[in-house]
Amino acid sequence: MHGNDRPLLALTMGDINGVGPEILAKALAMPDLRRQARMIVVGDPASYDQSRGCAPDAPRLYRVERPEDADWDDLDRIPVLDGGLEIPPRHPGRLEPAAGRCAVEWVKLATRLALEKRADAVVTAPLNKEAIHRAGYRYPGHTELIAEMAGARDYRLGLFSHNMRVVHNSTHCSLRQAIELANAPRILSTLRIAATALDRLGLEKRRIAVCGLNPHAGEGGAFGREEIDEIAPAIREGVRAGLDCSGPYPADTIYNRMQAGDFELVVAMYHDQGHAPMKLIAMDETVNVTVGIPIIRTSVDHGTAFDIAGTGKARPNSLRAAIELAVRFARADAG
Repeated sequence: MHGNDRPLLALTMGDINGVGPEILAKALAMPDLRRQARMIVVGDPASYDQSRGCAPDAPRLYRVERPEDADWDDLDRIPVLDGGLEIPPRHPGRLEPAAGRCAVEWVKLATRLALEKRADAVVTAPLNKEAIHRAGYRYPGHTELIAEMAGARDYRLGLFSHNMRVVHNSTHCSLRQAIELANAPRILSTLRIAATALDRLGLEKRRIAVCGLNPHAGEGGAFGREEIDEIAPAIREGVRAGLDCSGPYPADTIYNRMQAGDFELVVAMYHDQGHAPMKLIAMDETVNVTVGIPIIRTSVDHGTAFDIAGTGKARPNSLRAAIELAVRFARADAG
């Protein structure tokens, strides 16, 4: 960790017209959080300063040209990289392509730092998909952008919160396509990616439960054969490869079992099968994790919330959890 016992995190601001600047200010106002890691903001100092009104204890930012120029002994000030961009004025709640462009370029800058080993992890605040599309970018979101930069072709989206963890076999696609993606080779790859994520956390137990695709996990073929023809064979192959995986289990009961401590992670077959229970159980403290890429990337699990941007109502809980999980991953990698 760069010769320092505190990992270095690059924190992207996200869309300045959303809640990103505000949750950054509120999170950085927590002294115990600042003591856990060296943090460099990648974003707009002016938008951050405007947001300090709702977080008066937030440290001030000071500009640097590169992370190596920062004074890491000063916990009362945080370095910031603005990327030399032409940053528009902040208009909370307004969808603007210029703000979307800055949000994307800041993610790219932070990702380059991590790929170059000049930062230990990237933690992202929310960007707005419509704004980045209007700015001319084709990415569906952070995950695909970062994976492309990292040269990762086989990656997955995960949601982590304390002892609750889910990795999705598919995410942002139609339900019809998700069914097509519930095939044995892809599920086996998902299992391997999920197991690697547990390895990187350094957990003593690494038990993975696999959801069925159909109600009641197919009920022995009565409600579909995907469990018999695709999911169970992938699980058997995973076990032969040394993975601690089992299933398929009905999705309506497996999260309760994970919460009770029976498993460390659940593999969900599609987006809502993983997102809905996780957000019900831990809406404010769920962390979005990109797994299967060569860098550590965590994120808040909420959007830009234009409806409350600039009102002071945004909660920093998910960002705090994302920072703490990034620290945990970085320490495990280093040690």
